[in-house]
Amino acid sequence: MHSDIKKIDRQMKFIIEIDKLKSVFRQSLLTDGSRHENDAEHSWHLCMLAITLEEYAWKGTDILKCIKMLLIHDIVEIYAGDTYLYDEEGNKDKEEREKKSAEKIYGILDDIQKKEFMDLWIEFDNGKTKEAIFANILDRVQPIMLNYLTEGKMWIKNKISREQVLDKAWRVFEFAHTDISLYIMRIIEESVDKGYLLP
Repeated sequence: MHSDIKKIDRQMKFIIEIDKLKSVFRQSLLTDGSRHENDAEHSWHLCMLAITLEEYAWKGTDILKCIKMLLIHDIVEIYAGDTYLYDEEGNKDKEEREKKSAEKIYGILDDIQKKEFMDLWIEFDNGKTKEAIFANILDRVQPIMLNYLTEGKMWIKNKISREQVLDKAWRVFEFAHTDISLYIMRIIEESVDKGYLLP
């Protein structure tokens, strides 16, 4: 039996390191509005969306690869922090902060596994493959749902408009299955009607 104690030491060190994701809180509230969602919860919720809505992915989409991306893409926020989607100032240096964090965290692993995880993270960010497109769609769908279910508390607090949400969710309307885009558009329009979003 092959044994590489150094490799498993690095892998376990990585697993311990990413436990910090549970302490990175996002802008979105839980559906009961009791507190902010953390990054680990967000990643889990996205993976559940992926397997639940798999039938709406483009034909030939590798859902396991999509799930890997969804589990990996926010790990960089351990050191880069969660940048609010609508924070123009914070988004200016987001790419640089996240790249440094990725090198630090994925660098714990051996070169082969580091490359695999970095490649998945970059693929998600580039958003060009079937898997990355579906993952990015879900990453926009989930916070819209949470904001709607919490009566737009964070949208109202940050004075977010319908146009801002539509602008950030462009992949949903350009690439998502019609049923998903219609569902999300209905939520957005209802949010405007109910005063959760500025018109």
